[in-house]
Amino acid sequence: MRSRREAVPVDVLAIAAHPDDVELTCGGTLAGLKAQGRKFGIVDLTRGELGTRGSDAIRRKEAERAAEILGAEFRETLDFGDGRISGTREQELSVVDLIRRERPRLILTSYPEDRHPDHARAGRLVTDLAFYAGLRKIETSHPAHRPQQTIYFSTGYLHEPDFVVDVTAAMETRRAAIRAFSSQFHSEASTEPVTVLSQKSFLDAMDARARHFGFLIGVEFAEGFRSKRPPKLDDIVAAFEGFEPGF
Repeated sequence: MRSRREAVPVDVLAIAAHPDDVELTCGGTLAGLKAQGRKFGIVDLTRGELGTRGSDAIRRKEAERAAEILGAEFRETLDFGDGRISGTREQELSVVDLIRRERPRLILTSYPEDRHPDHARAGRLVTDLAFYAGLRKIETSHPAHRPQQTIYFSTGYLHEPDFVVDVTAAMETRRAAIRAFSSQFHSEASTEPVTVLSQKSFLDAMDARARHFGFLIGVEFAEGFRSKRPPKLDDIVAAFEGFEPGF
């Protein structure tokens, strides 16, 4: 991955509260974009330092490895503080400048309603700042840029998707990226405290969610997204290819 000081425009910027949020929710979509020749970056707003298991140093290495597996151009941590995403002016301007620096066409972030307050705060903050990034009179180190759209993924709560992306071909890459966070998820060898995330059933549930979204479009695995505006379909017939007749 490149240095964060180098600005290279990306097609998609995935911004989430904690390391591993992106892998669990849109990792397959990002890996698929990489296979199509698209560029993407990952931004973690915190180090996830309040997590029960692991340490800052371990989590950082895991996040770097996961980003490499997915094929990210870069991964950056803004370090707002786990449990302290508050939208101060300093936090706002740092996100605005990052969006302007990377010039993404799309932003992926958490849906602004979730069980975890950091997920909800991240979604609301990124939504607002993607708009403000286009206002020229807000001064930062880079010129104004507004992404075409902000798209949302579900984290703790499951939301009915507006569209789904087939990630069947990228599913093993997604799983490998998730497994890179070995301190957080199920491991028979771990002696750390058991959490909801460290139970084997949690990763099974993540697979099941992908299977559910896949079932909706007649494929094995998919990831679901919400969008305030619908995506454009160039071929309505092809869009429903593979669906069971009458379903």
